[in-house]
Order: sequence, then C-alpha cells, then structure tokens
Amino acid sequence: MGAYILRRLLLIIPTLFGIMLINFTLTQFVPGGPIEQILARLEGSGDVFETISGGGGDVDLGSESDSGYIGGRGLPKEFIEDLEKQFGFDKPAHIRFFNMLWNYVRFDFGESYFRSVSVIDLVIEKMPVSITLGLWSTLIAYLVSIPLGIRKAVRDGSNFDTWTSGLIIMAYAIPGFLFAILLLVMFAGGTYWQIFPLRGLTSENFDDLSALGKVADYFWHIALPVIASSIGGFATLTLLTKNSFLDEIKKQYVVTAKAKGLNESRVLYGHVFRNAMLIVIAGFPSLFIGIFFGGSIIIETIFSLDGLGRLGFEATVARDYPVIFGTLFAFGLLGLLVGILSDLMYVFVDPRIDFEKREV
Repeated sequence: MGAYILRRLLLIIPTLFGIMLINFTLTQFVPGGPIEQILARLEGSGDVFETISGGGGDVDLGSESDSGYIGGRGLPKEFIEDLEKQFGFDKPAHIRFFNMLWNYVRFDFGESYFRSVSVIDLVIEKMPVSITLGLWSTLIAYLVSIPLGIRKAVRDGSNFDTWTSGLIIMAYAIPGFLFAILLLVMFAGGTYWQIFPLRGLTSENFDDLSALGKVADYFWHIALPVIASSIGGFATLTLLTKNSFLDEIKKQYVVTAKAKGLNESRVLYGHVFRNAMLIVIAGFPSLFIGIFFGGSIIIETIFSLDGLGRLGFEATVARDYPVIFGTLFAFGLLGLLVGILSDLMYVFVDPRIDFEKREV
C-alpha cells in the first residue's frame, strides 16, 4: 500500500502543473485584466466591461498616450508602465508562470491586487462558511440517503419504492439555486413566512448570546443554505445505496444466511451492510468536496454568505489573479489528496482490497 500511495503522491506534481498551465494560458486571452480594471476605474468608467461594450464614460481617445489598454488611452504612458511593473506584467508570460509556480511550491500565494490582503489570510477568513455548507450538507445527505436507500432496496418494486423514486428524481432535477430562491420566498420573509433569516451566518448580537443561544442561532442561519445545497446530493446517494444493497441481496451468501435461519435484520445489517456500503462510505470525501466546490458559489451568493465560493466569483469578475490562481492551486491540491483518501477509505472499509496489485 505504501508504494501505491507514493505513486499517487508523485502523480500530483504533473497533474497540478497541467491544471495551472491550462488555466494560466486561458487567462492570457481573456479581456479585462487587472490593469484594464484599474485604468477603467481611473478613467471613471466604473467597470472595464462597460468600456469594452461601449457603455462606459467618455475616454480621451485623442491622447498622445498610445496605450494598448482600453480605458488607459487618456493616462500617461509612464504611469501605465509603472503599474505593469508593480503587478509584474512587465515580464513575459512564461516567466510569470514559472515564478508563480516557484512561489506556490513554497506556499507563497501572494497578495490580492485589490484587497491588500494575503491570499492565505483571505482563504482562512472565508473557509469556515464553505466548510459549514459542505460538511453539514454531506452529513444530512448521508443521514437521509442511507436509511432511505436501504428501505427502498428491501421494498423494491413496492408503492413506497415507486413514489419515493419519483420524489428523488424531482429533487435531482431541481437546480440548487432555484430551490434556494424558493426557500427564501417561502420561509425567509418573501411572499409567505419569515421563519428563517435572509442572510448571514450569525446574528448581529451573536457575541452577546449564551453558549446555547449561539448554537441555536448558528443552526437557525444555516438551515436554509444547507437544505438548498444538499437537495441534489442526497438523491444520487439514495439511488446508489439502493442499487448497492440490491446487488448484494441477490448474492449467494445472503441466500445461505437466510437458509441458516437468520432473521432479515441480522442478514441485512450483519452481512449485507458492510459489503453494500463499501462504495457509499468510501465516497464520503469525494461527495464532501463536490458539495464544497460545486454548490458554494451560487448558494453563498443567494444567501449572502461570505465564503470561498463568493470570494472566487468576485476575484474572477475583478481579474484578481493572485486570488484566482492561489485558490485554484490549493483546491486542486486538496481535490487530488481527497482522491487518495477515497482509496484509503476503500481499504479501511474492506481490508481485502489491495491497490498494490493494480497497475497504475
């Protein structure tokens, strides 16, 4: 197992290099870089995209400055060159790329262009919100999906199985952002009831509350975001659990156990459960990362939660490259490590699995 883990760890290096190279290359062709963002604001356009589309403020196109930046033609050329040097854009693209990689190897992710805060500090600041959504959504998905999936497998083909399958398909088909808006309209002061808060992770008087009050306030605020982010995940997990149990129930050892006189519960939870839950339990890290990355942007934006998803979206719009590439590197590394952790979970659940015999 040690050799297999070592091979997987070594494969992280070229994989991360490829991820960073592709994304860095793509950004070179995207209009509205950080320099253009700053120049557009200085020219009074407000946003570089308004200038590109022709909706910005008046720009002095007749200036002697021959800058290639849209929105920077009315500013001195020396100022623009100094700005490029300050941000490191005076160097060729390949030099900037390898300098960035060398810094990342030393876990130096730089400083945000527009916030004057280090990327690591920003990520640490926003991390609790995204971890809250990812962790609770994953736990709820498992707590609902496993019992429901087992029940559906035992009663396969019954009316219960039919109508729950319909509900599951409907839940899977509803986009997370649409369900989040529905929850806001229904339960957060929209058209109907104001049961839950509209935004934020805690109340303004959170520090003045008792320990029990803080816990209650915390769960009060995260209830709707967690439900919205977990609605699609539990549908997939339920069907996966059902199919896993159905495959195991039909095997010979189950027939033998029943022939020995064991009751259904003993057969189901004493013999079938461990084998059927192998793929479900081992997939916990991957499901957590999927919810953590996939649903956080829209959910955090709708519920006004200041997490990593919203940070990444704002950095992309503002072309804040240190934040974009720093978080991309950290998340890419985390995702690759989680892949290894998933394999270790397989071995933990079923020690008979031996990845050493597989060819990588």
